[in-house]
Amino acid sequence: MSIAISTAEGLRTAINSAISKAIEEGQLPQAEIPAFTIETPADRSHGDLATNAAMVSARAFRLAPRKIAEIITQNISLDGTHLRSFEIAGPGFINFFYDSSFYAGVLQEIKAQGSKYGCSDYGKGKRILVEFVSANPTGPMHVGNARGGAIGDSLASVLTAAGYQADREFYVNDAGNQIEKFATSLEIRYMQIYKEGYELPEDAYHGQDITDHAADFAKLYGDKYVEASSDERRKALVSYALPLNIEGLERDLLKYRIKYDRWFRESTLHNSGAVKQIVELLKEKGHTYEQEGAVWFRATEFGAEKDFVLVRSNGIPTYVVPDIAYHYDKLVTRGYDKAIDVLGADHHGYIPRLKAALTALGVDAGRLDAVLMQMVRLVRNGETIKFSKRSGKAITLVTLLDEIPIDAARFFFNLREANSHFDFDLDLAIEKSSQNPVYYVQYAHARICNIVKTLAADGITPADCTNEDYALLTAPEEIELINKLGSLEEEIITAAKDYDPSRITRYVYDVATLFHKFYNACRVKNDNTSLMQARLSLCLAAKTVIANILDMFKITAPESM
Repeated sequence: MSIAISTAEGLRTAINSAISKAIEEGQLPQAEIPAFTIETPADRSHGDLATNAAMVSARAFRLAPRKIAEIITQNISLDGTHLRSFEIAGPGFINFFYDSSFYAGVLQEIKAQGSKYGCSDYGKGKRILVEFVSANPTGPMHVGNARGGAIGDSLASVLTAAGYQADREFYVNDAGNQIEKFATSLEIRYMQIYKEGYELPEDAYHGQDITDHAADFAKLYGDKYVEASSDERRKALVSYALPLNIEGLERDLLKYRIKYDRWFRESTLHNSGAVKQIVELLKEKGHTYEQEGAVWFRATEFGAEKDFVLVRSNGIPTYVVPDIAYHYDKLVTRGYDKAIDVLGADHHGYIPRLKAALTALGVDAGRLDAVLMQMVRLVRNGETIKFSKRSGKAITLVTLLDEIPIDAARFFFNLREANSHFDFDLDLAIEKSSQNPVYYVQYAHARICNIVKTLAADGITPADCTNEDYALLTAPEEIELINKLGSLEEEIITAAKDYDPSRITRYVYDVATLFHKFYNACRVKNDNTSLMQARLSLCLAAKTVIANILDMFKITAPESM
């Protein structure tokens, strides 16, 4: 537990003790102490920590909040809390201020923990499966997958840092309608090589990759499958092209620095009988009914807006059945404590269906969560780049990474909350200036490395600092930076709770901003050796925090730029 979190918890204990003491001495009436908050004020001039304990206790103690605040402060002891003073503000808020031992403690903590600084055991090792991207293996990945990849991979890293056991998984849709469409597209492109009169349907895949697969298949097998049955021809084409596509997805994602713990194939659910088993389980529990030859799930009895079909009248399961089986496998068969799906915003009606089915199967639907992601618009020269996946003129992940640095892609795609629309500025992503956020953060790290190198050239190397040395760090820019560095563990825990890794991207940008501000205001090399070493220690602490976060998100932390 970081000194920032332990100080807040210590303050909570001190406030509870003060109220209990006041009750015992008759200053407050007998009553249960209400729940109260301790938070960091937006304006630090109002205090480093603040509580609403007096405000929320007014009804319980039948006194004005300010009077309660006065009683609390009369009885509170700040011994051992790293807090030096307090003040009552407004109608009864109580603000508290850190003493110098807190700032020394933050810097000592960062130095001692190094690459582990910011990590915690908050998650208690609970197992979480993060499924993300899971693009259909019928074609290359597009920029939406690029955003989902950055968000999902970064979320798994944040959860790991927060003390969870987070695994990454890609769900390969190698069965169902999209594979049938894939087969149709390949078959027609193959037949077009040898015969006239074959037209590709409007709803088929028109990408160049389909044409290339058919041509390469023809180079290997010639016209062998022209006179074969359609089923045989389609099976041969898919057996050839699908593994190549899946290999391509894995290769492209590795280039994007994403390595999955498992690639889970939908076909295994069909082959093992898990898909049929789901339907039978729901039937056995009495949660289905038949209508016009189809099997329906009574989803409305479990919170969904409407019932839906599980098995069509032709006996073929709908797409949602293998998805139910897949999530049942995650949470029951493999026993993950939580499953998180990173999905496009168009899936907003999909999760309630899955939750309804899981509930009907006796699984706590609260163990399934979704991060819904809005669309990305690529912008160049201030104008949106239009593209169509169906026409084959999509900008793919690989195309994007050939144009901009991987560091920029991963940083930019994780710069906004998943549920916000995002304009990706291609020009900004390659710009080497402070306007480019990833360059700005990386430059802060490189600048610190240069400071250390320059001082070393003058014979000055980092030395251990005493509390008295750290107490010399009193400039507003120094205090503001230390406060920000001290909050990393709390930021990571909050990001894990909210499934919002972009919070940490914005945090590291703020750290870089505060470091540049400190560097411009406070001269590191100066005639006061103790102050110089304390400032050097602060530089190194900032460097550690920046490097830890960039490493967490698989972004380079350069030593020079």
